[in-house]
Amino acid sequence: MSKVSCGWFEDFGSFRLSSIVTLLVIAAGFIIQYLAGGEGVPVLSWPLNAVFIAVFFVLLFLLGVAFRNNPFVVWLGGIPLGLSLIFGIAFLSLLGGVIPQGGVSGDMLSGRLGVNRIFSGWPFLLTVFLFLSNLGLAVVWKTIPFRLSNLQFMLFHGGFWIALASGLAGAPDLQRLIIPVYEGRQNSRAYIPQENRMVQLPFSVYLDDFSIEEYSPQLVLYDPQSDRVIPGKPASGVEVGKGYRAVWPGFEVRVLDYLQHALPDSRGNPRAADPENGIPYARVRISADGKSVDRWLNTGSPSIRPGVVQLDRYFLVMFPGTPKVFRSGVVLSGSRGNKPAVLEVNKPVEYDGWKLYQMGYDEKAGRWSQLSLIEAVRDPWLPVVYCGFFMIMAGNAMFFWKGMKRGGVV
Repeated sequence: MSKVSCGWFEDFGSFRLSSIVTLLVIAAGFIIQYLAGGEGVPVLSWPLNAVFIAVFFVLLFLLGVAFRNNPFVVWLGGIPLGLSLIFGIAFLSLLGGVIPQGGVSGDMLSGRLGVNRIFSGWPFLLTVFLFLSNLGLAVVWKTIPFRLSNLQFMLFHGGFWIALASGLAGAPDLQRLIIPVYEGRQNSRAYIPQENRMVQLPFSVYLDDFSIEEYSPQLVLYDPQSDRVIPGKPASGVEVGKGYRAVWPGFEVRVLDYLQHALPDSRGNPRAADPENGIPYARVRISADGKSVDRWLNTGSPSIRPGVVQLDRYFLVMFPGTPKVFRSGVVLSGSRGNKPAVLEVNKPVEYDGWKLYQMGYDEKAGRWSQLSLIEAVRDPWLPVVYCGFFMIMAGNAMFFWKGMKRGGVV
């Protein structure tokens, strides 16, 4: 990047001019945003966004090669403007981080100025567009003519340009959908939360089995008058199980026997059952005022009433444990054939360009939920963004390698 030292630009001083231009660009963005009624920049989706980026890159390349000695072009790709734009982008990013985004009415002044949608508004995108022009020209000048000594600069700044440009241009193509599917059924339609509508998927999801693993249940006192839960203070043991003891003011509860998976027999007594159908049962001894009584508690299920004990105005309740792991056994079907998979939280499965995540379930039904909510994410520009990041990493590696060589470390 070169410093301008002629004509109109010299009169203002390069940094002063660059700062003024940056402020004018931001102000012009807010004016356009206001005149547009608070609407952001019209988005371009595939393939128009790819065409726009390609044309933009070609124009920058031609501008940098054919007019590299033009004072205006030199200033446009110079360090002073680049630094000024970085401060402008930082200011707008800070504004977007402090002011809640998406929650202001368009009829209000702040809404018409677009402060509730900074990152999709005219001020931010105009500033970023000018910054990409500045950065792109600098890369072109370091590339033509090619010198091996400029490789680190080309990798770092070129990767930054690719990652930023493709990330912004590809944002409209990012899809986040929710697929609701019931156990034993197949679904090929997904829900778009932002638009409140359903769309057809290029594949289908069959839910073979949904299961939840829970933590140990909890013993609590429920106060119906104040509608609040009073947890006990563990006096022995960490989790509810045989030997567990908890105390409340005036009460003490000790677990005499515990069945993790059980069902009641014909007389109502719990008997061990399979994990899929059984529920936790605990035989407890409740001591208060020198007296004690033994009772069975259970967490309940859609077909079994919860077993509780009334203690004065309180109820001793055994709450089900919170979910530890929930997973969906699915079969994905589409152009690539059938693919059995198991979905868990933060363990996505890829299929036909989509990443599928376990998202949720019917929380009211708990571990008996027949419904699984699966999030489907598709970002076709992600490989391009990753390419930019890898170039940045390679540039950083070369920078540290050169520094180590100059320092005599290698």
